[in-house]
Amino acid sequence: MNAVLKFHIALFSSLFIFSNITTGQFRFSGQASAWVQYAPDNWMDFSANGRYIPQLNYKIPIKSEHLFDFEASANINGIFDARLFESTQFDGKIKAYRAWGRYSNAHLEVRAGLQKITFGSAQMIRPLMWFDRMDPRDPLQLTEGVWGVLGRYYFNNNANIWLWGLYGNNDAKGLDFIPAIRNSPEGGGRIQLPLPKGEMAFSYHYRTTNPSKILFPGTIYPHKQVGEHKVGFDIRMNSVVGLWLEACWTRLNRDFNYNTNQEMITAGTDYTFGIGNGLLAAFEQFVYSYDKNAFAFAHNTTLSALSLSYPINVFNNIRAMTFYNWTDDQTYLFVTFLKQFNRLSFYVTGYWNPKIFALPGMGGSGNRFTGKGAQVMVVWNH
Repeated sequence: MNAVLKFHIALFSSLFIFSNITTGQFRFSGQASAWVQYAPDNWMDFSANGRYIPQLNYKIPIKSEHLFDFEASANINGIFDARLFESTQFDGKIKAYRAWGRYSNAHLEVRAGLQKITFGSAQMIRPLMWFDRMDPRDPLQLTEGVWGVLGRYYFNNNANIWLWGLYGNNDAKGLDFIPAIRNSPEGGGRIQLPLPKGEMAFSYHYRTTNPSKILFPGTIYPHKQVGEHKVGFDIRMNSVVGLWLEACWTRLNRDFNYNTNQEMITAGTDYTFGIGNGLLAAFEQFVYSYDKNAFAFAHNTTLSALSLSYPINVFNNIRAMTFYNWTDDQTYLFVTFLKQFNRLSFYVTGYWNPKIFALPGMGGSGNRFTGKGAQVMVVWNH
């Protein structure tokens, strides 16, 4: 039994025990969702999905401003695919979604276990998507977690420091295209500094990768263990308009030709126009480069992203997102209508995209949003 599974069992056992302690605060909640989708450009042109995420939370106040709390949740998911009148397939999974314990006080937070770690200022195309895979098109913002320990310290002037150590995360995460060495430790940190009208931050992460796992046909790599350094910077300013910049430089510590260095930069802005109930517009410009030498910018991909969101009333909202790949001359379009009640939400999405999908962090050619199609989703939170 590996260390990750042992920790998971121990945490669920602790939650069961703590649920019977009257001095604490125990809470059970969950989210159930289901969707159907028709995508005529896919081989499996009809899909239906059902998902339930039960969540247990337990809080133990120690004394004033000191707290222990725990969270455990599972992702129970089943999907049915069909080529109408030809073939069908079904797949189902039950896996841990979150499983962590945390100590916190007025200035310090230390969290250990399976958790979500996310940061940065960009909204749609995120160079600092290091540990999550949140899709801007997904209304539920679901993402798998990572196993590790995260500590954050908050100063009185709103500056804060993050330190993390990860272990047992063998698959590629975020925008990674190289998986980590199996069961190898990773680590890094982040410092956020307040500005008069915003904040800026510097981030760093190190891990050991296995480039032999890259699925590039005909490519042979002599090294199976290569160190990878990630350096990130982000800043956001709020004045008449919102302005942000997010950037990441990834470097392998061995020469792998054009894969040795990668640079990603996103610059963005948003503004709410005084039209009707207020039209929120956000725009981002993204540049991705991969080169043998750092910052050569010889092999580039450039994307533009625009999001428009309009609240029809308190319970209804419509949002449109479009992406344009200047390098491949491809346009992606998504339009979503939201109808919301107290605990129930309905989403209707239509999309028109290239048949080969190539947006960073949003899936490859096997993505369900290739081509054109429509999706209807219902979500219940309790």
